[in-house]
Amino acid sequence: MPLWADASRAMPGIVAKAAMLILTLVAVTGADAQTRRGRQPQEVAPPVPAVSVDKRDSVVVAPGPFSRKPYWLALAQCGGAYFKLNVLYTDLAVHARIKPDPRATADYTRKLTDAIKIGTIYFNGAERFLMADRGIERVDAVLAYDPQSRAEGDRLKTVEAAEVATAACPALYEACRAAYPKACSEQLPPTS
Repeated sequence: MPLWADASRAMPGIVAKAAMLILTLVAVTGADAQTRRGRQPQEVAPPVPAVSVDKRDSVVVAPGPFSRKPYWLALAQCGGAYFKLNVLYTDLAVHARIKPDPRATADYTRKLTDAIKIGTIYFNGAERFLMADRGIERVDAVLAYDPQSRAEGDRLKTVEAAEVATAACPALYEACRAAYPKACSEQLPPTS
């Protein structure tokens, strides 16, 4: 019998063993990849930097949850809460479009648009206070209040929590308009 005849008889066994080895490797790496995909890394939010207290900061003297805080910080926190409210209303509006409910869609769209406008008014006030009190540029003012406003928004998980967080904000803004009309110069839209 020729030498190549022995090799051809052995080939099916080698191929079968190689195929089994390949299938085993594929199964093991696939299971490992699924395990890695299944484990989401724990997102650890960076700590919010401590608020730098500056003697030049104008402080809220009105009673309420913002009393004795710098105006820029209180306004930034209100802005962050309103922007979170915008995100939450956007989610509700999208769901109302998926399950067609034109009335709910219109209501949530109006609310999210109002939340953006109102949040922007608070951020503008925070910028003006930082620029006037500390004599910094607008970009630096945004960099100062942004982490505080984000932290406020991040702690709010539901529409109800965000609405509670924003409940005291209109009174804060009216106190600001009375005491510092240049910093809080914009008119808040009527709440509905």
